[in-house]
Amino acid sequence: MLDVRFYSALKVLLLLAAEGGSSVLSSAQLAESLDVNPSLVRKTLVPLVREGLVESVKGRGGGTRLARPAEGITLAEVYRCAVGDKPLWACRTESGHACLVTTYTSAYFSRLTEQAEQAALGSLGDQTLADGLRELRRLERNATEGA
Repeated sequence: MLDVRFYSALKVLLLLAAEGGSSVLSSAQLAESLDVNPSLVRKTLVPLVREGLVESVKGRGGGTRLARPAEGITLAEVYRCAVGDKPLWACRTESGHACLVTTYTSAYFSRLTEQAEQAALGSLGDQTLADGLRELRRLERNATEGA
């Protein structure tokens, strides 16, 4: 099963950025806009609040908003916040090391995973929420012009 936490966190943050970044949106408002269950939004928000990417506003009219400008939040931060230390891919625990393959594949695979994850984080570190929002707007313009 694919992990969708990064995708979900990115959607929430992009929506907050699209609303101006300082606008406060409730989990119900976010859920309605994203066409998902409010409980999924609340679960997605927990690590984002904990890591300081969004802040929670209490009371009547409360909700969440970006804690920093969209230009200052990298997609690598969002990824790390959403998935934590979970590796990009995981290998099975090997039992009975009988040959070259079963003895060394786990170590080889771990290195491959680390290299791939570092490459992905490097690419994500070069992009911000603001960059993502500009790309979404570009895609919308292209779709509108092509219609």
